[in-house]
Amino acid sequence: MTVDVVELCAQLIRFDTTNHGGGDARGEREAAEFCATILADAGHEPTILESAPRRANVVTRIPGDDPTLAPLLVQGHLDVVPADATEWTVPPFSGTLTDDYLWGRGAVDMKDFCATVLAAVHTLATTGRRPRRDIVLAFVADEEDRGEYGAEWLVTHHPHLFADCAAAISESGGYTYHVRAADGRPVRLYPIGTAERGTAHLKLTARGRAGHGSRRNDANAVTRLITALHALATHDWPVVLTPTVEAFLERTGQALGVTVDLHDIDTTLDRLGDAAPLAESVVRNSVTPTVLSAGYKVNVIPGLAEAHVDGRVLPGTEAALLSQVDELIGPHVEYEFLSRSKPVQAPVDSPWFDALSNALRSQDPDAVVVPYCLGGGTDAKAFSELGIDCYGFAPLWLPEGFNYRAMAHGIDERVPVEGLRFGTRVLEHLLLHA
Repeated sequence: MTVDVVELCAQLIRFDTTNHGGGDARGEREAAEFCATILADAGHEPTILESAPRRANVVTRIPGDDPTLAPLLVQGHLDVVPADATEWTVPPFSGTLTDDYLWGRGAVDMKDFCATVLAAVHTLATTGRRPRRDIVLAFVADEEDRGEYGAEWLVTHHPHLFADCAAAISESGGYTYHVRAADGRPVRLYPIGTAERGTAHLKLTARGRAGHGSRRNDANAVTRLITALHALATHDWPVVLTPTVEAFLERTGQALGVTVDLHDIDTTLDRLGDAAPLAESVVRNSVTPTVLSAGYKVNVIPGLAEAHVDGRVLPGTEAALLSQVDELIGPHVEYEFLSRSKPVQAPVDSPWFDALSNALRSQDPDAVVVPYCLGGGTDAKAFSELGIDCYGFAPLWLPEGFNYRAMAHGIDERVPVEGLRFGTRVLEHLLLHA
């Protein structure tokens, strides 16, 4: 008997797997047990691995028809970011179905993908079909924090489970992105993540001379800090074109019938119109102030002021970015890493990208499939350390006007039920033919 992907997704949403960070999370064990039950019902033998009490990960291997082919890793996460129920139209963990949409926290990040994977795998098993190659499934904890209870822990403590995987798919790609060509015709882009910027989360510390707020002080730590932050925030970071971004610009420009000038990226982005948001944040590095801390009384100049900044780093540029940060913040401010991760790159011109594209076109023959670089990060950063080519591919059909990129982590997060069914069919095709 097959399972309904919409009901699967609704049940996953009803597990409150809120991750507050710093080890404060809930519900991952219960969600993991649910996934394991569905997999066992399909005839597989899932293993639940706890990195700490209740911080659970599910891993299983599904045999394929050709054992000589390298396995594909399909990985998703079980945790979600917090949701304030007072801001939502429906309770965020209700899994409410209304007007052809399924509502709830994680509906577009990542419980939708976990549900489509489970449904596709279950359907293949119950209809007597096997994937072309071995498939390793991993549903993990802690992606919404640092991954230390999930993907990072698995890669460190159980790398043998993934050692022979050649490629992986997961979130942030494969969804419908509606745009208009230069002549007005509608175009359906499907971006596939082939790269991610790295992270350089920094703590800035400014030191100065403490004193009375009414007196002149040329060594005010607060002033030194805000001067450094202003320099970082207003700096015009240079354009750096990675292979993924260059391919995105050229292929999208061709599909839309607009001129692409790689020597004038800002004008090119303007020409791309509604497609520009897929690239505008990843043609440069960025350093964004996010947290400030200084002082304890209005009439006291503190001797110390601190800030956190969110640095995002394109492949091959970290040394240049840090050198520029040093120059911008000046001699009275120093930095240290809060967290640091490498950029991720997978080949654009590869059999894997072709297989992902073919799977999308099996359900939407007019799909225009393009590579793109994620501005943020995913668990791909952990799995890529094992030499796995990681792709952002969580297929989902979306109607025109549906702001998918704003929906993730947002209020009233929801997913179209037809999108879930589309994603399941795409994954079935991928598993059978990749």
